[in-house]
Amino acid sequence: MIADLDTRKNQNIKNILQTTAEYAIRYLRDLDTRKVIPAQDAITNLTQLDEPLSYEPVDPELVLHKLDKIISPATMAIAGPRFFGFVNGGSLPVTIAANWLATAWDQDCGLYKITPATALLEQVALRWLLDVLRLPPDCAGAFVTGATMASFTALAAARHAVLKREGWNVDADGLFGAPPITVAVGEEVHPSVLKALGLLGLGRNRVVKVPVDTQGRMRPEAIPTLTLPAIICAQVGNVNTGACDPVAAICERARELGAWVHIDGAFGLWAGAAPSLAHLTAGIENADSWATDAHKWLNVPYDSGLAFVRDGNALRAAMAITADFLPTVTNQRNPSDYTPEFSRRARGVEVWAALRSLGRSGLADLIERTCCYARQFAKELQAAGYQILNDVVLNQVLVSFGSAETTLQIIAELQSEGTCWCGVTVWQGQTAMRISVSCWSTTDADVERSLEVMLRVAEKYCRGASQF
Repeated sequence: MIADLDTRKNQNIKNILQTTAEYAIRYLRDLDTRKVIPAQDAITNLTQLDEPLSYEPVDPELVLHKLDKIISPATMAIAGPRFFGFVNGGSLPVTIAANWLATAWDQDCGLYKITPATALLEQVALRWLLDVLRLPPDCAGAFVTGATMASFTALAAARHAVLKREGWNVDADGLFGAPPITVAVGEEVHPSVLKALGLLGLGRNRVVKVPVDTQGRMRPEAIPTLTLPAIICAQVGNVNTGACDPVAAICERARELGAWVHIDGAFGLWAGAAPSLAHLTAGIENADSWATDAHKWLNVPYDSGLAFVRDGNALRAAMAITADFLPTVTNQRNPSDYTPEFSRRARGVEVWAALRSLGRSGLADLIERTCCYARQFAKELQAAGYQILNDVVLNQVLVSFGSAETTLQIIAELQSEGTCWCGVTVWQGQTAMRISVSCWSTTDADVERSLEVMLRVAEKYCRGASQF
């Protein structure tokens, strides 16, 4: 009887997972032929999910069928090769598979003694990351949810360190009565950094804003004398232009002032892994902390933020957790001592799988190839008479089709047409369409197909005449 129950249980597990794999495979296979934007009837069908919770159990295969039938058609094809709305890489197949395997393992990757396999794998992945990103090899690191939490984690370590220099233990005594911390950011700071500062009690609005140049790069000579303790937040990869702050000069200025330097490198930090682009990140090794996101250019599934801190003791002091009931070991790295979360999934598994699969050359090719596609978009659009607003140094392209009204009309029609999806932004007062290229599966054909539609829609509103 027990044997029969075990057989049925195992068969049920097999059926459920095989069915899920079939749904997922079909979904990914069809991304190349479907519209990027979901159809309106698919969105309308989502109302079918708004129903009372049933009292009796429901067959798991029916649950999965409903998810696939209703949710799959209603998704934006972000995982596909022609979604250019944000810096979102589609997940490499090996990372999807690794994610499934890690989910099956169901490891709460907080304590080495409980989950040694995934804790060790994260150590290896961190070492590889520091290597390919050209960061100091003895940095501490943390796997977190995204770039916002990565900056939060790194800046928590910064807060601890700069206040410790003033004789204040913020983690024990809080901010009440602590010396005020001066925080300087560029005028084009990403809102995720400001959110992290707010969460840390340092304030979103009480920052010193440093002037930037026409590409959004912080001007080091414009950094004023800062009252200590102080933190300077620089940026590698502006979300609109892709421009990178002159980090070497900023770090030199920070040393003169005695300030901590944090780098928001959500996607731009990955330029360091590509030989032809590494010059854009020159000097990053001189900073004190860094934040980036692996779901962007490393193309792993959400969520996968990464924080790095030169002073590992500062990161551990800000994040460590202890209790008599926690089975910690002193001679091994406990991941929960470096992250805001205690209970969390083993995010390092997909990162390890991506790096192991790509190798140095594969990672460099992914980054350089998508940047090449961005330059192709810019070249063709400019040749057709439309204005490119940025120097295309990475994977970001800003294009204006004339007036704000015309540009918005073209973006709206392009989005609804569905061949590709690009976003809208305002860059230094000018409305633009933003093209972000970061997906591993984007090909020459995808770029040509997208350009054909862009130029056809733009022609409709601009009548082919040069707008500038």
